[in-house]
Amino acid sequence: MRETEKLVRRAAELREQINYHNYRYYVLDQPVISDAQYDKLLRELQELERAHPALITPDSPTQRVGAAPLAAFGTVRHKVPMTSMDNAFSDEEVGEWDRRVRKGLEVDGGATYTAEPKFDGTSVSLRYENGVLTQAGTRGDGATGEDVTANIRTIKTVPLHLQGQGWPRVLEVRGEVVIPKKDFARLNAEQLKRGDKVFANPRNAAAGSLRQLDPRITAGRPLSFFPWGLGEVSEAPARRYSEVVQQLKDWGFRVTEFFRVVKGTDECLKYYREILGRRDKLPFEVDGVVYKVDAIGAREQLGFTARAPRWAIAHKLPAHEETTVVEDIIASVGRTGVVTPVAKLRPVHVGGVVVSNATLHNQDEIARKDVRAGDTVIVRRAGEVIPEIVGVIKDKRPRGTKPWRMPRKCPVCGSEVVREPQEAAHRCTAGLYCPAQRMGAILHFASRHALDIEGLGDKLVEQLVAKDLVKTVADLYRLDEKTLAGLERMGERSAQNLLEQIEKSKHTTLARFLYALGVPQVGEATADLLADHFGDLDAILEADRETLQGIPGVGPAMAEDIYTFFHQKHNREVIKKLRAGGVRWPRAERKKTRTPFSGKTFVLTGALATMTRDEAKNRLRALGATVSGSVSKKTDYVIVGEDPGSKAAEASELGVQMLSEKEFLRLIGE
Repeated sequence: MRETEKLVRRAAELREQINYHNYRYYVLDQPVISDAQYDKLLRELQELERAHPALITPDSPTQRVGAAPLAAFGTVRHKVPMTSMDNAFSDEEVGEWDRRVRKGLEVDGGATYTAEPKFDGTSVSLRYENGVLTQAGTRGDGATGEDVTANIRTIKTVPLHLQGQGWPRVLEVRGEVVIPKKDFARLNAEQLKRGDKVFANPRNAAAGSLRQLDPRITAGRPLSFFPWGLGEVSEAPARRYSEVVQQLKDWGFRVTEFFRVVKGTDECLKYYREILGRRDKLPFEVDGVVYKVDAIGAREQLGFTARAPRWAIAHKLPAHEETTVVEDIIASVGRTGVVTPVAKLRPVHVGGVVVSNATLHNQDEIARKDVRAGDTVIVRRAGEVIPEIVGVIKDKRPRGTKPWRMPRKCPVCGSEVVREPQEAAHRCTAGLYCPAQRMGAILHFASRHALDIEGLGDKLVEQLVAKDLVKTVADLYRLDEKTLAGLERMGERSAQNLLEQIEKSKHTTLARFLYALGVPQVGEATADLLADHFGDLDAILEADRETLQGIPGVGPAMAEDIYTFFHQKHNREVIKKLRAGGVRWPRAERKKTRTPFSGKTFVLTGALATMTRDEAKNRLRALGATVSGSVSKKTDYVIVGEDPGSKAAEASELGVQMLSEKEFLRLIGE
């Protein structure tokens, strides 16, 4: 009996600790332990529950992921309806709403409101009984929604058990499930890479993720939850909504940092302009701001219309979507040779700018959306994101339109266009030889982390390419002072300075040279990997696919791109001319002395406080380790700094050991 009590107590301690650290990490963004320490706690709880299933509770952190796929969604009845909200599209309409509120409350001065962003996601209601999450439902028709409890459990910002104390016996928390902009971009990039459909916007992605019958798919999506109100409660938690928000924060919810208490129309509109001005820089998509009467008693006094509360209104931001016509679809060739279909649009104002082009990503995507020249389409632009076509209004399609097909020959150089193996992208095979890739290739070659040719900017490269003075990057080393001085905005002194920089760039490293070539999928980290592994360019030129795949961090698709690039006749000719032009690097000595780090693969993510990322890489390589740019099962350690990216999550999923900066320094003896 004593042993059983001991196990129950330990399981409760672990659940409490893990829930606390989840709150610190996902809600406050202020972790107090390393990922490795967190993983140790979670593994102990998992092993304890595996050995003693009776210890598993509904609010255990282990129950977030891994539930069996559902046959179908059940239904949830909302005891307090999830109503819609009236909209305001102008300052005058907000002023009129404020007057109606003051009249209904019989107050002369400015009424007190709360103001918060209107997140563009999918609404859900979370039901807690005695502090434990028991059910979650979508809005549905307002009276009945779908039961998505299993999927909601996978969202890290949703507490499975409320923290602190003082929560009502029954508490329904309503809010929005959203996907951050940066995570949405990464999600769509992964969808494209797999050849899957991309999501039109974060709202659709959030809704689609929440309606997966397999919760494990939902768990892999970057979802967040922000509360915006309450449903059924057994007893009122506070007299003002601003106090409710503080309580929700204390109970473990992530509350938006942009929540405010404002007074009267002027402060409402001032808040609106603040959000409008910061819209593109906000981490989440928003489509308006919401004003609500702060006092709960005043809300009850104002009541509801047939469809919406009288005490709240949504002040909508300018639309990010408009309708226009596709005048043509062209194949655009990028710096790396990827051929992308681009829709030429009848110019239209979207989100404050004139849009005349929209990317269609690839052949699969254009076929899925069935976009054709002549179609009337809905165009979306969010922040700095390149405009894209959300959908086609097929009722307005003219007769005789035909589906678009990727050209077999490059529209610029006539070389063969091939589809990447296991990918959705098509690519021109001419590499550095293709004029369309020329300007981008030259700028990349001269960039700071490549050959670092200072002074070789856009305008100058544009002239060099337009006058056919530089056909490939090798021609940079044949330029002379007379030729350069004759260009626009280039005198003798400027020409001399540039030639000095070009001469200086001849002394480089193998890794920089490989990165400068612009090999598809080869960034700085992979260039370092190749240089470390082979130590010599000739060895890379002769490497077969199997050898390349054997390098930690290089998968089949990347190996194929590297092999294809270095076996293209045009590319080999450019490399030969670069070497003949004097570009050189010290031959790397292959490491013979084995150290405890030999054969170990490290990945870095986030910012380090004691050194730069490059310094950390150099120290690891000096110790015989390999530094990779991506996490895989072959990775031995992931070093996690401040503001880590998705690599930390990938490492956690794969069970790769993670080190804090302090642990890393201790490991290397500092």
